[in-house]
Amino acid sequence: MKFIGITLAVVVVAAIRISRLRRRRRNGASMVRSFSGPLSSDVGLIMTREVRERFRGRVFKVTTLFILLVVAAAIVIPVLHNGKAKPQEVGIVGTLSSSLHATVTSSAKSAGVTIRLVSESSVQNAKSDLQSGRINVAIVDGGELLLKSPLSSTDNSSGAQLVRSVAENLGIAEAFQKAQLSPVQSETLKQAKALPIKSVEGSTGKSGAKNANEATSLIGIILIFVMLQQYNTWILMGVMEEKASRVIEVLLSAVRPIQLLTGKVLGIGIAALTQATLVVAFALVLSKAVGSTLVHGTAPLVIASTFVWLVLGYTFYCWVYAAAGSMVERQDQIQSLVLPLSLPMIFGYIMALTGASSGAPSALLKVLAYLPPTAPFAMPVLVGFKAVTWWEFLASAIISVICTIGIARLAATIYRRAILRTGGRVRLREVFARTAR
Repeated sequence: MKFIGITLAVVVVAAIRISRLRRRRRNGASMVRSFSGPLSSDVGLIMTREVRERFRGRVFKVTTLFILLVVAAAIVIPVLHNGKAKPQEVGIVGTLSSSLHATVTSSAKSAGVTIRLVSESSVQNAKSDLQSGRINVAIVDGGELLLKSPLSSTDNSSGAQLVRSVAENLGIAEAFQKAQLSPVQSETLKQAKALPIKSVEGSTGKSGAKNANEATSLIGIILIFVMLQQYNTWILMGVMEEKASRVIEVLLSAVRPIQLLTGKVLGIGIAALTQATLVVAFALVLSKAVGSTLVHGTAPLVIASTFVWLVLGYTFYCWVYAAAGSMVERQDQIQSLVLPLSLPMIFGYIMALTGASSGAPSALLKVLAYLPPTAPFAMPVLVGFKAVTWWEFLASAIISVICTIGIARLAATIYRRAILRTGGRVRLREVFARTAR
């Protein structure tokens, strides 16, 4: 009897403890659900898994490092090149008075060029040094300039600006001498200043910022194109690998196809957003540190618009690439899909580059800014040119969002009907035929 009593007591105590443990687990689960919200759902779990896999993957680390190195090179190399610019060699044939020497020096300073004067024994030696490249320009007796080749009217290089400035100032000095002015009169003329220039309208002070905005738009569309190609390839390869390895069958036994697809798109999107933010922040900090003018003076609106269209472009294209990935299961099948899927991006990218380089947006570029496949490239260029109003920007974004919703629904249907079909590439015609039934 004592043994039975002890056994019953142990059973009762064990039952009470198990009941308490179960109650604690329920309370803990309810607290997790209440505090974690959407992250505790299946979509949140899939999204967290994708983010973790991307951050841990070697491809993400290597790609991020490569992009940062390219951005650093684009910022630092021009600064180093400008800092190590060689002085212009100016040959002097004959004598050069102190006043003409000062005139040549001031001309070089006004042109923003460092010069070094080289004495030449004769005109023939000066011509020989010009041919060999030892000197850049020769001044003959203070009254003539010699160059190796004719100076083009469209040449705006530092050497061309130096030649024009020296020729103009030496011509003025020669005119002073021929006019036989007194020293006081000559000094009065030398101290002459340009008349003040006033405008009816107030100054906006944005002429320099405009060039910076256009340059940043050019850099922005390059980054958008590179990053969209990379992120969409991640989605395409990820879906294809899951289908080929049959992992997708295990995943779909626990979640619905739309949940799996949404979680994957959101997870890769967060990884992409993190990488893009890191690149932009790195570029801004580095350009500030080394004194680069690459993004100096850029309006925050230009950077913000580029960032917004990177997100909208990814949101639009990610569904297309995910649906395409569900229709193939081998690496060689992807090659036939990459070019057709990339054609709209390539076209928009080329047109945006052409528009940004031309100095003025074309009518075609303005139309492309409202088409979702090309708007991520065209709209930042229009913002850089200040050729778009806020409501036009918003209208283009709304059109992109509406079309993205439609593309997402179509992509989810294709994904659901094609992801479990193996044995060969699934054709769109087969998917739509099945949908029609």
